[in-house]
Amino acid sequence: MSIDLVFHYLVSPNFLRGAGMTLMLTVASLFFGVVIGLVLALIQESRTRAGRIVTLAYLWLFRGTPVLFQIIFIYNVLPSFGIKLSAFVCAVLALSLNEGAYMAEILRSGLQAVKKGQRTAALALGMTAGQMMRLVVIPQAARIVLPPIGNQMIGMLKLSALVSVIAVEELLLVANQTASADFRYFEALTAAGIYYLAMTTAFMVFQVLIETALDPKKRQRMRKTSLTERMLGITEPFAVR
Repeated sequence: MSIDLVFHYLVSPNFLRGAGMTLMLTVASLFFGVVIGLVLALIQESRTRAGRIVTLAYLWLFRGTPVLFQIIFIYNVLPSFGIKLSAFVCAVLALSLNEGAYMAEILRSGLQAVKKGQRTAALALGMTAGQMMRLVVIPQAARIVLPPIGNQMIGMLKLSALVSVIAVEELLLVANQTASADFRYFEALTAAGIYYLAMTTAFMVFQVLIETALDPKKRQRMRKTSLTERMLGITEPFAVR
């Protein structure tokens, strides 16, 4: 193994561009996945028969087929209907649709965790249904769903590697192409792995900071623990026996 070659790959324009593409795919797909999931969760909350049927069909389709299948299907089938999209847009579309199916269940569970009494009280105070959701339900649900959304964020980062099959030049494809040129697979994949670990760590730190900002009780408790302990899920100091 050549440490110098690993460092060379880490700072090379191709790897930096690949890491940037991976980050863009992750953030864009997660954003649109959350939007889709929130819409589906609100439709389920409305309890209309048509809405429930559409939501169940969506969840059945996108949770029941592999992500790789969905990526290839969208990329290869849409042009036959006259819909021509770039490989990047197809990748974001496929990942977002798949992520939306899982986000819908996460967000629905968060919305249902808010007690009905609080909704009744908000309506009794003269709030409309929209104001109740925006000012009472969603802020409380956000604290509940943030940890699983953080896990989905990390999962999306790793799922983004699948879009290499439609020639989107994300990090793993760049590493594989670089290694294929000089057969230094160990160094190229090690550099890619370092990038993945760095981005995953950044997401974990971001999740901890957001959770702490949204929960006043957690802010007080977290002052007693280090950032490393928070990332590992250790929120209470060890007792001395």
